[in-house]
Amino acid sequence: MFEHRDEQILSPQEFAGRMGRSLLVTAVIAAVSLAIGMAGYCYFGDMPWLDGLLNAAMILTGMGPVDRMSSAGGKLFASFYALYSGVAFLSMSAVLTAPIFHRLIHKFHLEEDDDDGETRARKSGRRKRR
Repeated sequence: MFEHRDEQILSPQEFAGRMGRSLLVTAVIAAVSLAIGMAGYCYFGDMPWLDGLLNAAMILTGMGPVDRMSSAGGKLFASFYALYSGVAFLSMSAVLTAPIFHRLIHKFHLEEDDDDGETRARKSGRRKRR
């Protein structure tokens, strides 16, 4: 998915495309997570869709629940959804920031000089094309 350290760094346009794809993946994870939360809160918590969305969004972002669950099934769902939401939030953060960190580290590797003074990327002249 990412270029090797011996390859040239992506152009700004290619990097913008990579960031766009990361943003799209993050949006899909968020949408699916919200849909799961809404469905669970509506089914187990007997809430209207808007209240289900509010509770799912608040849990997914780490803010905490809004409405109290009264049934055993609702409490179990809320517990497992909260655990899932923590993992989903960390995954979304990783997917969104990975291209930025890779670009920074890639620039660092490009600036390392070989014995003869040329950078690895200039010496190899390779560039990955998709």
